[in-house]
Amino acid sequence: MTVVIDHATANDAGPLATLAAVTFPLACPPTSHPDDIAHFIASELSEERFTQHIADPDKILLCLREDGHLLAWSTLVKGLPKDEQVRSSLSLFPTIELSKFYVHPSHHGQGSSSHLMEASLEIAAKGTGAKGIWLGTNDRNARAVRFYEKHGFTRVGAKTFQLGRNVETDFVLERALG
Repeated sequence: MTVVIDHATANDAGPLATLAAVTFPLACPPTSHPDDIAHFIASELSEERFTQHIADPDKILLCLREDGHLLAWSTLVKGLPKDEQVRSSLSLFPTIELSKFYVHPSHHGQGSSSHLMEASLEIAAKGTGAKGIWLGTNDRNARAVRFYEKHGFTRVGAKTFQLGRNVETDFVLERALG
């Protein structure tokens, strides 16, 4: 098997939307309403939105492929967080956000996540000038929190995330780069 991690191109927008429709619901807490999840996927994780993200110079989308099949993706977002809750929690500046990080469930526990995390951290450290990296993850997603902590992230705060009719609480995690 050949594993490749590369930058997303315009041709990846459709496959990314398809993968996101599978992976995003897995990160949602059980209290999330299916209609709210579906609306978020249709509005924020559509092929059109991925096309916009790929073209945005402040975003870096990485794809992990095994034998040519897209299995995982991450998004790095350059710049200061717009959310005051997040900014006040962080201590490492300049910073970059690990905004999205998803792996197809068929590859959970097989090392794909760690490969993609290492590549994301390396690109964030070497290609952006950031001293720190942060992310938000649902406070009830214990598996994700353990994974991020295993990769050097620590909890530094909390923020809210509106998913349809629910306001969710996300942990804010941060780690040094370099």
